[in-house]
Amino acid sequence: MTDRPAMPRRGLYWITAETTDTNALRRRAEAVLRGGAVLVQYRDKSADTSRRREQAAMLCAVCAARGVALLVNDDVALAAAVGAAGVHLGEDDGSIAHARGALGPGAIVGVSCYDDLARAQALAAQGADYLAFGAFFPTATKPLTRRATPALLREAARFGLPRVAIGGITPDKAPPLVAAGADLLAAVGALAEAADPEELARRFATFYLAA
Repeated sequence: MTDRPAMPRRGLYWITAETTDTNALRRRAEAVLRGGAVLVQYRDKSADTSRRREQAAMLCAVCAARGVALLVNDDVALAAAVGAAGVHLGEDDGSIAHARGALGPGAIVGVSCYDDLARAQALAAQGADYLAFGAFFPTATKPLTRRATPALLREAARFGLPRVAIGGITPDKAPPLVAAGADLLAAVGALAEAADPEELARRFATFYLAA
């Protein structure tokens, strides 16, 4: 594809929570995008391939209507099948080179760096489009995950790539991460549980409105 949305430099990065209710997911996606999300990741670790394809294709269309890139978590084949803008890769999800070979040179390939600056340096050299660090706070999405510190965000500035902060982030907890250099704030649970996801997304987006 040549008309993929571009990788944003700053803003709210929404990562979906797993759900069997595709219509509810659509409504939440539309609300979060109205609230100002600049990047979306479809994350579903289930084995329901039919539902996953349906939901990913739906989100791809919803995001495209707003000019926002949709990434697929760890599944390069699914990203290619639905025409997503790219993928997000964890440490066991394959290489950046493989993803680019499957999705094309214009694809967005983001990577998890956890609490590991050396990993971030290596993946930056391999052509990652952004570096995600976390978890910064306790998170129900990955309760046993490694923990990162704001210092990592400051130190990763030298790689010249957008830095994503993830893990238990709410608007109240975000200021020190933004101050440390988080270019994108990734939210999963906060937006999944919000009674008014549009308003909560707007609160996240506010951190970057003046930038």
